[in-house]
Amino acid sequence: MPKRKAAIAVGGVAALGAAALLLPHANASQDDSQASGTTGTAKTLKATDASRLAAQLQKTLGDAFAGSYYDSAGRQLVVNVAGGDSNLIARAKDAGAAVRQVDNSTAELKAAARTLKARATIPGTSWAVDPRTDKVLVTADSTVTGAKWNRLQSTVQGLGSGMATLKKSAGTFKTFVSGGDAIFSQVQGGNVRCSLGFNVTASDGSPAFLTAGHCGVAAKQWSDSQTGQPIATVDQATFPGSDFSLVKYDDPATQAPSEVNTGNGQTVAINQAADATVGATVFRMGSTTGLHDGQVTGLDATVNFQSETDPNGVDTVNGLIQTNVCAEPGDSGGSLFSQDGGALGLTSGGSGDCTNGGETFFQPVTAALQATGATLGAGGNGAGGNGAAGNGAAGNGAGGQAGAGDQSGAGGQAGAGDQSGAGGQAGAGDQPGAGGQAGAGDQAGAGGDQIGGGADPSAGDQSGTAPSAGDQSGTAPSAGGSAAPGGH
Repeated sequence: MPKRKAAIAVGGVAALGAAALLLPHANASQDDSQASGTTGTAKTLKATDASRLAAQLQKTLGDAFAGSYYDSAGRQLVVNVAGGDSNLIARAKDAGAAVRQVDNSTAELKAAARTLKARATIPGTSWAVDPRTDKVLVTADSTVTGAKWNRLQSTVQGLGSGMATLKKSAGTFKTFVSGGDAIFSQVQGGNVRCSLGFNVTASDGSPAFLTAGHCGVAAKQWSDSQTGQPIATVDQATFPGSDFSLVKYDDPATQAPSEVNTGNGQTVAINQAADATVGATVFRMGSTTGLHDGQVTGLDATVNFQSETDPNGVDTVNGLIQTNVCAEPGDSGGSLFSQDGGALGLTSGGSGDCTNGGETFFQPVTAALQATGATLGAGGNGAGGNGAAGNGAAGNGAGGQAGAGDQSGAGGQAGAGDQSGAGGQAGAGDQPGAGGQAGAGDQAGAGGDQIGGGADPSAGDQSGTAPSAGDQSGTAPSAGGSAAPGGH
């Protein structure tokens, strides 16, 4: 049996060991923040359970709900309540959340985001609600200077000191579409390279994968090697507005395992689509920089990229997950996932790099699945059966957070804009899964959100470790595959 096929065939067995060995070597940055001003004794929760509780409390609290976040140090869900209704506060406490009374309601935060959209849609800017401060966090990259900076600063000040904060980023907001990576396309003027995000099953039952929308807009056919023949064709691509593509494998018999390749032949099983929660630790895999981790810092973020086709234009993307995980060119489309095997996002863009850090934004997977009609899990002859998570989080909002974008975000989430989000999607437990494999969350950890120890080097140092799938008929790359040689 070819080596690559053998690795896929035993992926379900290798996944547990991979999580324990590889994930601790990501660039960990634990969130030591404490929930100030909270009241009540809250339950100890995993991040995924906190996300489900937040979605439940968003419905219970109604207009009084003003966002929530995960306190990873205390392993508690902190819920913001506006208005001071003692009955609602008591109900939130009884449900197991730590309650914090805040001044800004979701409606007020949404109004602030609409003002920013109307007056400050400037290339190099972003905004998202930070439920930990109960404010809209506005960020400007290094290109926002002079009159543009003055305009942005004036708009933020006009919102009031208690409504928004403004910070500068040292880098430049850009989509991470170039550099060495796992999927390639030849277009006029050179090569385009991105990362495979997650293997899925398209609505017609064919094997496919998700990647960034700006990758699918840039090129129609994709290969898993720089000079190889195309193995997949874009079926749907959305950018700007959102940032996701559904790409179908050309061979309907392609095996598309529901796993993330973290390097050195190791994989992590992906068992559900889930929504991100502010404060939770997350992991990103991209073939340019390998495996890295950090925290979710905002939801339903709006990012204004400088248009690559119009020097005076803006490519605005809404409803994104904001994190402090690093990324670099070539990581676009790569996997953002949780320690317990939840597919969270697709790398969109950001500022900075993996030397100096920065902000990185991700398209929520739950919204991409609902929009494309795809389901998470193996297609073709891949692993079948039900997803490992019977109560998938995909049908709920993204931690119930109040967002700052132009959509309400993935599933019932309170957004700061005008359009309805990607709600109502069935949980991952109802979708074709990866043969019921156990996710990385079943590992014995080394404390906190960090998965157990090990001595293997970081996946970021392994370039080109997996053979090209073009040499093995009917075999698809794992999500977030290893870097291929070459590049510009």
